[in-house]
Amino acid sequence: MTLEGTLEATVSDRVSLEFTVENVGDDPVGLWFPSALQADFAVLEGGKERWRWSDRRLFAQVVTEVRLEGGETVSYEGEWTEPQPGEYTAVASLRARDLECEARTSFGV
Repeated sequence: MTLEGTLEATVSDRVSLEFTVENVGDDPVGLWFPSALQADFAVLEGGKERWRWSDRRLFAQVVTEVRLEGGETVSYEGEWTEPQPGEYTAVASLRARDLECEARTSFGV
């Protein structure tokens, strides 16, 4: 089971984030999520967290499975609507039980 993540940040008057998780292995992978929160995004400035997508949001407490065949991808989106000027690192993380996948990218506003 091998997952690889990539993260893209598109900057305008807001920052749009797209996290893509790929099963780079040959065998299918089952991603089990303990809630409707399947991926989360954070923006760091100098190592300090400035924004987190999941803050002040509620997520249904339902167990969900996403199955990824070999070579298949799944994407998640987040949006920081009130960015301040600066240099940042965005971090996306998969919230699956028993599997980890994270991606980072730098951007400026």
